Amino acid sequence: MNTRNAYALRARQTRQVAPFGLGAAHRPLPVPEGVPPHPACATLPERVCRHALADRGENARLNAREEAVKGRFDAIVPLLKAISALQHHTDFVERAQLLARQQLGYALPEDILENAWSNGLDVKALYSRCVFQALLLSAEEYASDYRSKNGSWQDLHSFFLDCGFHAVDISPCADGRLKGLLPYILRLPSTPFIRRKAYAGAMFDIETDVRQWMAVELSRYREGVPNFAEAGTRYLKIAVYHFSSSRPHHEGCAAHGSDDSAAIDAGLRRLLEFRQAIENSFCCGAGTDILLIGVDTDTDAIRVHVPDEEGNLSASRYVDNAALYAASLGYGENEARIAVHQAILDAGASRPHEGMRRLVANLLINNLSQIEYVAEYYGGRYPDIGHAERYISVGDGFEEVQMRNVAYYAHLQTLEEGLSDMDIGIKIFRHLMGKRGLPVPIAIHFRYDARVPGSRARAVSRTRGVEEAIRSRYADLEAAGLLACHLTVQDMPAGSMIEEIIDEDHAG
Repeated sequence: MNTRNAYALRARQTRQVAPFGLGAAHRPLPVPEGVPPHPACATLPERVCRHALADRGENARLNAREEAVKGRFDAIVPLLKAISALQHHTDFVERAQLLARQQLGYALPEDILENAWSNGLDVKALYSRCVFQALLLSAEEYASDYRSKNGSWQDLHSFFLDCGFHAVDISPCADGRLKGLLPYILRLPSTPFIRRKAYAGAMFDIETDVRQWMAVELSRYREGVPNFAEAGTRYLKIAVYHFSSSRPHHEGCAAHGSDDSAAIDAGLRRLLEFRQAIENSFCCGAGTDILLIGVDTDTDAIRVHVPDEEGNLSASRYVDNAALYAASLGYGENEARIAVHQAILDAGASRPHEGMRRLVANLLINNLSQIEYVAEYYGGRYPDIGHAERYISVGDGFEEVQMRNVAYYAHLQTLEEGLSDMDIGIKIFRHLMGKRGLPVPIAIHFRYDARVPGSRARAVSRTRGVEEAIRSRYADLEAAGLLACHLTVQDMPAGSMIEEIIDEDHAG
């Protein structure tokens, strides 16, 4: 995947030289009309900006992970085209398997290759099998990495507790461009301390989240986990909306009609309703904090809507991290940190509590590295500013593969519950896959709790039930052979083995 050349497509006409950067000035290349200058670094993509607080070592590590994961998916179609041209050779099976092992790293299903002589190569079945194999291999790598980094999430746990938060519940939009929210955009490691569930338009289910709040609080009272109830810490609920700085009226949030104001207002309203539900049910002593974050999916720069001293949010009161990056470019490390904290203080008439200020500063500083990541490897803006997801993730979702535009996520327990999310996902994939005649890959995945008798069997039943409902609702795709479902379950602890459910009626 040649991401480093992608920014050549976005080179601008003459820009002024940044106060701090690398590379000599050269003749700029033409770009499509209507693309505005980069909001964080005006010299991009001609010169790569360098910020004192950016972690370039971590950027290199994350880029290697992205290249490996997306490379698995992006190698599938070229491989299938290559072996399709070989299907009439007498040694077709052997040659196809050799190419597959060389280019994908695994063998293809033998039965599909063996039957190609009589019925032609079933490219649709091979494609779906390869997509799901790429998913499982990527998940396995994550599980190994997760187990090796236990200390990093323990440090994060301690940091949140020091900021006064005993639990963090994040609801981003289900858009695949936010799939890398935690590891990339916010640079937060996967941890049991953070709950992440995505919904179309970030419209999380309030009743479900209130039950989650109750479970956390009960654990504190009964077990002292993650801390005791009398500790005086708070539950933090975060909603994450998104927008596009390049094409604001076309590549924003589909659930809100690419209307940024509507996305912000809806996120604010849902957060306030959640907090009100807690207070109405458990009185004013049931402490909750709320936070709203916006993400420019073209650049991964965030906006953090900073609460005031009463914990209230405003659509117009936020720190724009792209502007903060630009303003502090060229500062030394200490000076840049001061600039971050000052930006938080300047965001409103009254200040949030100290723990919230520390948290927001941490998120802003982490995101400075991501802004530079996109600058370094993509010239400042992603070439795929719209949808480019590889599969639809349905159910509880895979914690193991969190990366931009890898998956569209529909969180649900039954199809009826997540109908709007699923319909949006199918609409996106009709466009993405329909022009190539390939099936829509749907990974249906539910978690179970091995400590609870019968939990796994119920998860398997739920998985099969959702599959049947999907095949029934999108019967036109099913009839055309353009719907491919892959069923898995997994125990609750992060990094647990993913268990495939083989359904002979719908295998492939």
